[in-house]
Amino acid sequence: MSYSISTLLIRNLRDVFGGNDPARRRAAIDEIYTEDCVFYDPSKGVYRGRDEIDRVAGAIKATHPDFLYQPITEPEESGNGGLVRWVSGRPGEAPAYAGTDFIMPGRPDCRPLSLFRQARLIKEIIGTARMNKKALTIKRKRV
Repeated sequence: MSYSISTLLIRNLRDVFGGNDPARRRAAIDEIYTEDCVFYDPSKGVYRGRDEIDRVAGAIKATHPDFLYQPITEPEESGNGGLVRWVSGRPGEAPAYAGTDFIMPGRPDCRPLSLFRQARLIKEIIGTARMNKKALTIKRKRV
């Protein structure tokens, strides 16, 4: 099945890293990732294969099971890759993390081979400056 880069970015954010159900997460990983995929986390290292992405996504989600991911920009596509900027936090509160996911497909069918995730605490990004909490409030989306 072929997906656009934008769709892959949003599905990865929502279904792989944002979901609490391990079976649904694994089904999404199997559907959108190639077996030889690579996940780059600049603070933790390189992970190879679907099993490792499943393990890492589950471990990340377990640290903040109530956090939601929310894109703060539309996904951007360039050539055969793309990126999406996001925030994460508890619904109704200011975000705790912000990051960018980059994706580069490895095959013509647009299933991703490589994902690079850069995430930082909001406090690190803005220092001691005040945030506009209303503008950066995590919103729960109804399904």
